[in-house]
Amino acid sequence: MKKQLMTFLLCGSLFATAQQPVDYVNPFIGTSNYGTTNPGAVCPQGMMSVVPFNVMGSEKNRFDKDSQWWSTPYSADNKFFTGFAHGSLSGVGCPELGGLLLMPTTGELNVDYKAYGSEYKDEVAHPGYYSNTLTKYNIKAEATASMRTGLSRFTFPKGKSHILLNLGEGLTNETGATVRIVNDTEIEGSKLLGTFCYNPQAVFPVYFVMKVNKAPKKMGYWKKQREMKGVEAEWDIYSGKYKLYTSYTREMSGDDVGVWFDYDTDEGEAIEVKMGISYVSIENARLNMNTEQPGFDFDKVRTAASTMWNKDLSKVQVEGGTKDEKTIFYTGMYHLLIHPNILQDVNGEYPMMESLKVGHTTGNRYTVFSLWDTYRNVSTLMTLLYPERQLDIIRTMLDMYRENGWLPKWELYGRETFTMEGDPSIPYIVDAWMRGLRDFDEQTAYEAMRKGATTPGEFNLLRPDANDYFSKGYVPLREQYDNSVSHALEYYIADWNLANFAQALGKKEDAKLFRDRSLGYKHYYSKEFGTLRPILPDGTFYAPFDPKQGENFEPSPGFHEGNAWNYTFYVPHDIKGLAKLMGGDKKFVDHLQKVFDDGNYDPANEPDIAYPYLFSYFKGEAWRTQKLVRQLLKDCYHNAPNGVPGNEDTGTMSAWAIFSMMGFYPACPGDVNYVLTSPTFDKVTIQLDKKFYPKGELVIESKHSNPEAIYIKDVFAGDKKLKGYTISQEELVNAGTLRYILEDTHK
Repeated sequence: MKKQLMTFLLCGSLFATAQQPVDYVNPFIGTSNYGTTNPGAVCPQGMMSVVPFNVMGSEKNRFDKDSQWWSTPYSADNKFFTGFAHGSLSGVGCPELGGLLLMPTTGELNVDYKAYGSEYKDEVAHPGYYSNTLTKYNIKAEATASMRTGLSRFTFPKGKSHILLNLGEGLTNETGATVRIVNDTEIEGSKLLGTFCYNPQAVFPVYFVMKVNKAPKKMGYWKKQREMKGVEAEWDIYSGKYKLYTSYTREMSGDDVGVWFDYDTDEGEAIEVKMGISYVSIENARLNMNTEQPGFDFDKVRTAASTMWNKDLSKVQVEGGTKDEKTIFYTGMYHLLIHPNILQDVNGEYPMMESLKVGHTTGNRYTVFSLWDTYRNVSTLMTLLYPERQLDIIRTMLDMYRENGWLPKWELYGRETFTMEGDPSIPYIVDAWMRGLRDFDEQTAYEAMRKGATTPGEFNLLRPDANDYFSKGYVPLREQYDNSVSHALEYYIADWNLANFAQALGKKEDAKLFRDRSLGYKHYYSKEFGTLRPILPDGTFYAPFDPKQGENFEPSPGFHEGNAWNYTFYVPHDIKGLAKLMGGDKKFVDHLQKVFDDGNYDPANEPDIAYPYLFSYFKGEAWRTQKLVRQLLKDCYHNAPNGVPGNEDTGTMSAWAIFSMMGFYPACPGDVNYVLTSPTFDKVTIQLDKKFYPKGELVIESKHSNPEAIYIKDVFAGDKKLKGYTISQEELVNAGTLRYILEDTHK
C-alpha cells in the first residue's frame, strides 16, 4: 500500500510539473529582425492586446518615434518604456493602432513622455501575460488580457506615485482624442486611428472605458499646447509644452491630451487598472469591461488567458526534437492565432464594412485580413486545425462583400486599406472549399469572386489594372515602379482558383475563361535571362533589365518588395508548364537550385516561400526539398528575438515553419495536395475536429536511425504506401497514422 501510494505521489508530482504546450511559447521570438511581433498580453484571436510600448525615446535614446519609422509598438532592440498600449497589431508591415498608452511613474508629476519614460529590466512574457521592472521608478509593471479588455497591475514604492493615460502618442498617424472623467475611479473616451500603409481613407475610432481599483488623491487632464513664441503664460510649465487641468473640467479633446491620477502609495502597494475597448461605442466598451471583468482580479484573468492558449495550442502535441524546436513550433502556433481577431462586442455589435452602420452577429466577426500573405498557407492550416473558426473567417469575408460590394483585400477594423497586390480572397476561400469546408453561401462567394475577376479596371477596386489584364493577358509596365508583374502573378493564381471553383459549380464557360487567363504568365518569360521580366505597353520587354534589382528592397520595375528571382517560380498552379518554358525538367531544377545557391531566395518574401517544395514535383529531386527545408528551419528560425526571417505577416512565416516541422506543406493554394518533407519531431499528434474530419486524430510518426536521417525512404498513410511525395487532404485527414521511414542518404 505504501509503495502504491508513493508511486501515485511521484506520478502526480511528475504530472503536475510536466510542460504543457503553452509553457513552450516564447513571445519574444520575432521581436527583432523586422519580425514586428510583440510580447504583449493577448488571448487567442482577441480584440484586446496590452503591449509594452518602447519605440518612443528620450533625447538620449537613439530609438525615437519622431525620427524613426516603426510598424510595431515594441522592438527587442529598444529599452525605453513609455507605457502599455491597448489594442495593437502583431506581425504587420505598416504602423497602426498601438495607442491608449498607460504609464506608471513616481516623484513629481511630469506628462512629457520623453521625460517620464523609463528603461526597464527583468522582462517576463508568457501567453496572456507580460511584466517588467521600470528602473527609473522601481515599479513592477504587469499586464494581462481577456478577449476585449486589458488589466494592468503596477506595484509601487513608497511615496508620490502617478498613473498616466497618454492619448496623444502611439503608432497611428492620427492623434485626435476625446476623454471625460466619469467619477474618481473611471474615465471614458475615444481616439482616432487609421491611415494604415498611408491610405488616407482608412480611418476609424477606438472607444474605451478605463477604471482603477483605488480612487486617487487627485486627478485631472493635460493638453499639449502649440508653441506661442513671444508669449509668456502663467501656466507655462514643462518647457511650455503642457497645460494641466483639474478634474472639474467636464472633458478634454485635442491631438495630444491625457489623464493623470495622483497617489500616495505605501511600499509594495499594487494598483490595478482595467480597460475595455470597442470599435462601436463607449457604451459597448463599458459593457465589454463589465462583462469580462466585473471586478479586479489580476491573477484570475491571467490564468484564464493562459488556459485559453493552452487549449488552442494543444490541438497539436509534439514529441521528440529539442526544447528549442518545440519552442519554435508552439510559438509559431501562438503567432498564427493572434490575427485575424474578433471585432464584435459582447452584445454582437460591430462596425460594418466601409459604413457608419452597426451590424450584429451571433457568431464571430473577424478583422485584420492580411490576405496577400495568409492565403498562401495560413488558410490551409486554419482549415486543418481550426475549421469552425475558419468558417467564421470566411463568412466574415462574405459579409464584407454584402456590406461593401467587394471581398476584402487588406481589411482593418471595417476599413479597406488596399495594401499589396491581387485578389487574395479568392484563393483563401477556394482553398478551404476544395478541402471540404463548405458550410457557407457558395453562390454568394462565387458572385463576389466573379465580380472582382470581370469588372472593368476603372470600376474595379481589387484589380485596378484589369483592362490590360483582360485584353492582353498580362499587365504592362506603364510606370517604372508600378509592380505590374507582381499584380499579374496574383491575378493568375486567383483566376486558376476561380476556374476550379467555377468548374465544380458547373459553370463550364467561366471555368475555361479563368483557366485560360491563369496561363498568361508565359508572356513574361524571358529566355535571355531565364526569369520573368516586365513588359512595356507595346509588347516588348523592359530594358535595361537586371533580374537581381530589388534584392535589397530598393525599387524594382515590375516587382513589389523583391526581384525577378523572388517571383519567377511563383506560378504554383502550372509548374510543369513553367518547366517546359525553361527547356524541360532538368533545366527547371537546375534553375531553381541556382536560386538557393546564389543567395536569391528570400524566405521572408511570400511569393517564393514555397520554392523549396517545388523540387518534389520532379522525379528523383524530392531529396532537395527535404534537405533545403531542414536547412532553412535551422538557419531562419530560432528561439531568440531574431527567430523569424523577417515580417511575421500575421502568421504566414510561422505557418511555413509549423507545416514544415510536421512534414507536409501546401505548395499551391487551392490544390488539395500537400508536398511531403521529413518531420522535425519523432511524433506529432493532431486532434482533428470530428465534425469535419470523422477520423478525429492524425498521428505522424518518424522512424530514423540518427538525427542526420532526414531523407524520405518511404511514407505510409495508414497501411497504404504512398507512391510519390504528395498526399491529398482526404488521404491525410483519413490516414489515422502517417508514418515516415527516414534515412541519412538520398536515393
